[in-house]
Amino acid sequence: YDQVFRSISSAGHSVKIFFFDATDEVLIRRFSETRRRHPALEGASVPEGIRFERDQLAGLRRIATAIIDTSEMNVHRLKEVVISSVKGGEGVLEMQVNLQSFGFRYGLPLESDLVMDVRFLPNPYFVASLRPFSGVDQGVRDYVLGQKETMEFLERFRGMLEFLLPGYRREGKSYLSVSIGCTGGRHRSVAIAEELYHYFRQRNVNIKITHRDIDKGLG
Repeated sequence: YDQVFRSISSAGHSVKIFFFDATDEVLIRRFSETRRRHPALEGASVPEGIRFERDQLAGLRRIATAIIDTSEMNVHRLKEVVISSVKGGEGVLEMQVNLQSFGFRYGLPLESDLVMDVRFLPNPYFVASLRPFSGVDQGVRDYVLGQKETMEFLERFRGMLEFLLPGYRREGKSYLSVSIGCTGGRHRSVAIAEELYHYFRQRNVNIKITHRDIDKGLG
């Protein structure tokens, strides 16, 4: 691979290599679902075929412009990533951060890469004047963000995310799901998620926010 691409580059052409990968577990499941044998080794098991293929493609993976992990992608997300890769100029994927608030009462978001529990913060639910509102309302936000431990937590957690994001990008991760949880998913987690969202958006991070459980438990 090296010789071929070096010769193309030396001829004045720009070469970008996008290497599509997935975990062994996902690959085995895909072969099982399609009821196909691995084409790399005749008569070998699927895991053996995957190991052989990884060995054969290791050199190509090393020189790839971007490594795209498709393990958790559906076809629609894969299409978006391919288009983003082709349009990326330098071939560097713009990782999307999906920030989500939730309530532990309603279960963990299964798609989460990182989960942060903010139930250690003072709860506006127990302030009668704030209980009807949510973390998107200014009164609740002021209450949550006005706590000393909240500001210390935000400083540390933002710092951790700022450390992690470049590493995930280098590894070719196309999206990162960060979930912030409190008891009911209406007050503390929403306020913290909103604060993180605005902080990283101002720093040109490709970030989206959803509040999964903000309207639950109202009736």
